Amino acid sequence: MHFTLTDLIADITQNGAESGADLVELDINETVDLLKPGSSEKKSELRFSVKDNGKGMTPPELERAKDPFVTDGVKHPHRKVGLGLPFLIQTAEQSGGGWKIESVKEPDAGHGTVVSAWFDLGNVDTPPIGDIPGLLRTALLLNGPVEMVIRRVRDAPDGKHIEYEVRKTELAEALGDLEDVQSLILLGKYLESLESSDET
Repeated sequence: MHFTLTDLIADITQNGAESGADLVELDINETVDLLKPGSSEKKSELRFSVKDNGKGMTPPELERAKDPFVTDGVKHPHRKVGLGLPFLIQTAEQSGGGWKIESVKEPDAGHGTVVSAWFDLGNVDTPPIGDIPGLLRTALLLNGPVEMVIRRVRDAPDGKHIEYEVRKTELAEALGDLEDVQSLILLGKYLESLESSDET
């Protein structure tokens, strides 16, 4: 069960990391109480996308991935259901948001998958956002991809603006082994400082 939006995002990001990709890109955009264009109504929304250059899916495979009662049995051999994408779809739809999945498997046309979803943060059925720095740390430590690129944007009506990009390879170059205890501590502090920085 996913209790926060960051749980959902972590699950989808892990799928991208396990797709045979060497590059995974995670974008998280959040707007807080901003006026809708041409309206006096305010809206808070969180949007994210996970893009990988992994093996991709054919249209039939993509349809099966959306079915909670179908699993390939590889990732979790004893599990009879696969709930990642179905939970995402259900949560997005119930929270007044939406979702989109695009995937290509043919080698001639390139390959990979893009999963996007958005959530109305003012909707009573939307889970809390959760721990963004913790999500980013988890994503950066996922095995598989050589490169993990994370982009984060947050806008609020009081003028506070957060925007940053982090890359796994650059952080590893600066900190060394990211799984080393000291590196993990520094990484956590760095991500928290990025999330709390205020720029106008």
